[in-house]
Amino acid sequence: MGKKLYVGNLSFRVGNADLEELFAQYGTVESVQIVEDRATGQSRGFGFVEMSSSTEAEAAVAALNSSDFAGRTLTVNEARPRAQREGGRRDRW
Repeated sequence: MGKKLYVGNLSFRVGNADLEELFAQYGTVESVQIVEDRATGQSRGFGFVEMSSSTEAEAAVAALNSSDFAGRTLTVNEARPRAQREGGRRDRW
């Protein structure tokens, strides 16, 4: 298992510090990023946490997946690589 985890179904009130505190119970948190809407800056309800080791990441997934946090049932699993998107600008005539 990799060290980067996907965390879904987050309450919109949860911030990066809240998520870091939650995951720090299972090891060293290298980084936390809650994904925000570009236009509004509001949380999109999911984010990513990177742990310092695969063992810590596995412990966090085992403990937190399907657990309740801030009134929501979390989805926690290994992050998948971002899908390739078609690049380039399309001119519209």
